[in-house]
Amino acid sequence: MYKLRRANIPAGVATTIWLLIVLVPLYGMIISTVQDRADYLENGPLALPSEISFDSYRTVFEGDFFRYLLNTAIVTAACAAIAIAASVSIAYAVVRNRSRLSMRFFQLFLLGLAIPAQATIIPVYWIITEVQLYDTLLAIILPQAAFALPVSVLILVGTMRDIDEELYESMALDGASPTRMLFQLVVPMSRAGISTVGVFSALGAWNGFLYPLILTQTPENKVLTLGLYDYVSEYRTDIPALLAAVVLSIVPIFTAYLLARRQLINGLMGVGGK
Repeated sequence: MYKLRRANIPAGVATTIWLLIVLVPLYGMIISTVQDRADYLENGPLALPSEISFDSYRTVFEGDFFRYLLNTAIVTAACAAIAIAASVSIAYAVVRNRSRLSMRFFQLFLLGLAIPAQATIIPVYWIITEVQLYDTLLAIILPQAAFALPVSVLILVGTMRDIDEELYESMALDGASPTRMLFQLVVPMSRAGISTVGVFSALGAWNGFLYPLILTQTPENKVLTLGLYDYVSEYRTDIPALLAAVVLSIVPIFTAYLLARRQLINGLMGVGGK
């Protein structure tokens, strides 16, 4: 017979406290979106609304939210696509070309992990203006994708190294070229790592604030992180509408995470081809 496990009361209490710490802000954010501004200012963010009101969502929909959403979606999809395409190619070259030069290149490439984006904003701004990309979505996409590459390459190198060497040898005996090996062997067996790279780069692009703030100017090229300022003025802040915009902006990227969460976890654990 199996022995009953002794209840871990301290762990249960700590878990409950942590759950409350996480859930209370989420509750306050969501409940605030169904209050009108006067009700929010009178009762606070945690009080139940005296009357359910969707005026905050109506305010968001009547504004430029969908334009900002479209711009953010374009930036996110482009950053994820560039990060995946570039990191797959670089990681494949590093894994298959085991020369000392290749390893030195890989080590040099990973130095990007130690360089914060804030430290490069001046040279990035100068380059973007010199190539006449300022105030375009491409001005956000290129540096955002570039800063996603070091982590992406690191993840995919670990994933591709798990692929059995015998699989490469069998395809080589069949006369497969390196390009064919990449698309028919490496990419299918690296789905976990590729999904991780896609989600990671998409999250960075979706939540990006610094590059959109510095490298864009007109409302036509605003993304969601900048569009939230539409509800903040010099004399007042429409907090229910602001939080409604935040809730709506979370839904797409959270949905993407739910769809790819298993692949994301496997990629971060280094589970690849085996």
